[in-house]
Amino acid sequence: MNILTFDIEEWFHILDNESTKTAKEWELYEPRIIENMQRIFDLLDKHQQKATFFCMGWIAEKYPNIIKEIDARGFEIGSHTHMHQLIYEQSPEEFKLDLEKSINAIGGITGKKVRVFRAPGFSIKEENIWAFKIMAGLGIEVDCSVFPAARSHGGLPNFTSATPVIIEMEGVQLKEFPINTFPIFGKEVIFSGGGYFRLFPYFILKRFTQQSDYVMSYLHPRDFDAGQPMIKELSLIRRFKSYVGLKSALGKLDKWLTDFEFIDLDTAEKRVDWSQVPVVTLATSKDINENVE
Repeated sequence: MNILTFDIEEWFHILDNESTKTAKEWELYEPRIIENMQRIFDLLDKHQQKATFFCMGWIAEKYPNIIKEIDARGFEIGSHTHMHQLIYEQSPEEFKLDLEKSINAIGGITGKKVRVFRAPGFSIKEENIWAFKIMAGLGIEVDCSVFPAARSHGGLPNFTSATPVIIEMEGVQLKEFPINTFPIFGKEVIFSGGGYFRLFPYFILKRFTQQSDYVMSYLHPRDFDAGQPMIKELSLIRRFKSYVGLKSALGKLDKWLTDFEFIDLDTAEKRVDWSQVPVVTLATSKDINENVE
């Protein structure tokens, strides 16, 4: 089961970097989202391919026609929060307000319930698993925020599964589609999105996909924009992660969609026998619970 999803944000929505942190800084950068979205739409048209789009509420407010077009093309739209901030840097109250704002912005355009979610940067750690309870309380039914490996921001390396599970937390449940991993020399490697997808040559992506029963992709409009400017304030390592493979990424995605069958999240949800998947039980502390009701 290979699932195609896109996180809809601008090219400058780079996390954990002061010069791209808030809307005040975003106004300093040129918009590129419209042309970048068109590349995605054209490729999906070519392959008659379905996909799920996790959209920022900020994008919905600033570019409502993008949301209208995604919806008109029959794609499900989920939330990617409103302001694309690291969740573990927010309080439960701040996250709840931000998520609710994004749900209202997207739903106000489409007239449809927003029921799926992905956290920016997979920024859910052990310390902020309370986010799952807030999601459920706001009507989210399916989450794709678990990154079952260590990463620079976010990640749940001790999560018990890199395949679909049910997350249960104090009376509420969420269907979870985590990012998949691939074992290499005893280490679990990510390959299906972002800088990982751009870094690996296609023959490796093809091999990993062939040997995986479950692939959850997470691609971004900026991944296919070789002409985007360089953000000067990034460290050398961050520059490499953010800009490696931009010229070849669209061609790789074209080959990926040619060589493998991909489905959207809605179809994947219907294919899973949820009575047979593991249930992962999580618990937060009492003091936090009092703040997320």
